[in-house]
Amino acid sequence: MKNAIDLLSMDPADRALVVKVGGSLFPEAGGIVSLLKKSGRALVVVPGGGPFARLVRSMNLPDEPAHWMAILAMDQFGWYMAAGGLPVTHDLSLPARAEILLPYRILRERDPLPHAWDVTSDTIAAWVASELGIDLLLLKSVDGITREGALIPRITEPLTCDEVDPCLIPFALAHQVRTTILNGRVEGRVGDFLNGREVPGTVIEPRL
Repeated sequence: MKNAIDLLSMDPADRALVVKVGGSLFPEAGGIVSLLKKSGRALVVVPGGGPFARLVRSMNLPDEPAHWMAILAMDQFGWYMAAGGLPVTHDLSLPARAEILLPYRILRERDPLPHAWDVTSDTIAAWVASELGIDLLLLKSVDGITREGALIPRITEPLTCDEVDPCLIPFALAHQVRTTILNGRVEGRVGDFLNGREVPGTVIEPRL
């Protein structure tokens, strides 16, 4: 595993990265998987819940079963993306190439987060990035976090918004997880970011 100094000295386009593929991008998953494979980067791909999690939410279950069923939904979306040719793993470690992390097993072992709908795959991905000491890329169906219709390019303090789960921003700031939120539906945007080019989005930038 590379240490923190090694990672910081690398070009941004070569650094290991956690990439969370939002469940709303289910129809675009095949194209996104192809981009992640072509990047050649060491990527820990965290799946959202997609239609599987929406089914769980519609059941109005108590928090405990809903929590674990929603995480199993992430595993299901992960296996769906694996059909595009990315390998899967249950291990929380830095890979040599892009791999899909199926989170249920490790979260059952460690159980690090509250069991509530305020904690979704957004915060789970931030926890993964925190444990590995690397940055997080959140791929969504929005351009980033907005206020009164205007994109907020950088966030350094907690705020409320609809684009990410309520726990994500406080968690990322408290645990020093630099997080970039991008629109995964805009052609070229994900590929440009992975190749180190500047693209529109929101960066959650913890203060050191």
